[in-house]
Amino acid sequence: MTFDLEKDLQARRTQGLYRARKTLEVPQGAEVVVDGKPYLAFCSNDYLGLANHPEVSAAMVRATSEYGTGGGASHLVIGHSRAHHQLEEELAAFTGRERVLLFSNGYMANLGVISALLGKEDAVFQDRLNHASLLDAGLLSGARFQRYLHNDVANLEARLHRADARRKLIVTDGVFSMDGDLAPLKELSELAHRHDAWLMVDDAHGFGALGESGGGAAEYFSLGQEDLPVLVGTLGKAFGTAGAFVAGSEALIETLIQFARTYIYTTSMPPAVAEATRTSLRILKEESWRREHLNQLIQFFRKECKRMGLELMDSHSPIQPVIVGSADTAVAMSEALAAQGILVTAIRPPTVPKGTSRLRITFSAGHEQKHVEQLLDALERTVRPLQEEVA
Repeated sequence: MTFDLEKDLQARRTQGLYRARKTLEVPQGAEVVVDGKPYLAFCSNDYLGLANHPEVSAAMVRATSEYGTGGGASHLVIGHSRAHHQLEEELAAFTGRERVLLFSNGYMANLGVISALLGKEDAVFQDRLNHASLLDAGLLSGARFQRYLHNDVANLEARLHRADARRKLIVTDGVFSMDGDLAPLKELSELAHRHDAWLMVDDAHGFGALGESGGGAAEYFSLGQEDLPVLVGTLGKAFGTAGAFVAGSEALIETLIQFARTYIYTTSMPPAVAEATRTSLRILKEESWRREHLNQLIQFFRKECKRMGLELMDSHSPIQPVIVGSADTAVAMSEALAAQGILVTAIRPPTVPKGTSRLRITFSAGHEQKHVEQLLDALERTVRPLQEEVA
């Protein structure tokens, strides 16, 4: 059998699933230039508008002069700088956990945690709509792998009842990246306690946007370290920088330092990124108006969509998907919006289940109400007529 790659690519084109990269020519923001054309963007995960914040950028420039450009080595050799260490301490205080460990990105954090905690004698239970990094980590860990129905605590409990494993780990997103809804973390935490299991939450899309002080899903549901032993967050979304972290007990973090291969065998993130993130964290905590403004935009958008008769999912996070059904329809709608200067990504299988292709609209504190009004006008001109035509 030969590597007939072109055949595979053509099949993806035929199915309407082919992806193409766009080239961003300016910093992240509400108004961008992509491939030489100006757009109003509703597809970034820069939820608090910090990716191009002048203080964050200035901190990175200063730190580059102090620490240089690259990490130079793994954390366990000579790549663990003072900037990394201070950021870990500040994130631990922010999350209310004993310690934090930095990773190069969220994918590596999830792979590292699950593979370090579980083996063939163990079992992992994952929500069916979990992020790909969590699913891959569960499969690669060698543990017995089960997927429970989305946010279905009863289905999960039935699976836990039947499990005979040394360790049991329940794994879920905090905010689901394609639907925008929240996991029932209170119920999951109580279930974990009843079955002598641990709960692990990837709160990539919750940190910054949820909670009174931006502490994410754990703060939103008032879950401490005992209630939620493994808390994962990324820094490339609401924090506006790059990388990821795991927060938990002293024993958890020491275990990851000793056994997480994706931590041990990789170069540390550039120290300047860590230093810039310290500034992001300070702004995140001090400027609560960003979350308040973001939530006002979300509420306004949902109210106007209801008035227009557009069906949204049950999400009050910055992720507001409009389900359209087929991949071809989602692409057509995205292209029609782009022709009006509105950038919204069409999400198709295998990222989401077949028949649930969507426009994934995301909001940022960098948006203004006039931007949302432009989006709503474009949706009314484009999406509703196409939905009616398909129906």
